[in-house]
Amino acid sequence: MTIEFYPINKPRAVELLDSLINVWERAVRATHLFLTEQDIQNLIPHGRRALSVVDLFVVNDNECPIAFMGISDDKIEMLFVSPDYFRKGIGKRLIRLAIDECKIRYIDVNEQNPNALAFYKKMGFQVFERTETDELGNLFPILKMKQ
Repeated sequence: MTIEFYPINKPRAVELLDSLINVWERAVRATHLFLTEQDIQNLIPHGRRALSVVDLFVVNDNECPIAFMGISDDKIEMLFVSPDYFRKGIGKRLIRLAIDECKIRYIDVNEQNPNALAFYKKMGFQVFERTETDELGNLFPILKMKQ
């Protein structure tokens, strides 16, 4: 497995974005059980736009994206791992990279995603704030966490 870095100013091929949206959708379907099919479809365009405004780290297995993390300033904006690669240390490796190399301190997590919350707590993050809605105004409570 390799990790490739795409700084915010590096162009992203449509094929890469399509692959990352596929990873995102598979991960969301496996972990965000509170989302409806319509919610997922509504979020895809926002996810695609978000991928172009962050520094990206993409984990590849046999040149195929299996996980990615997006960072902006000192915050992890997104971290998704393909379900086939859950519990293989990939998320932990990306978090360590973000903390050690990028000096991130913050991450947000859906309150209704208890596995992600437990994972981030295990990685040393603590909840410091709760919002009733996500950044798009959807009624999905968000827990803001810091290192």
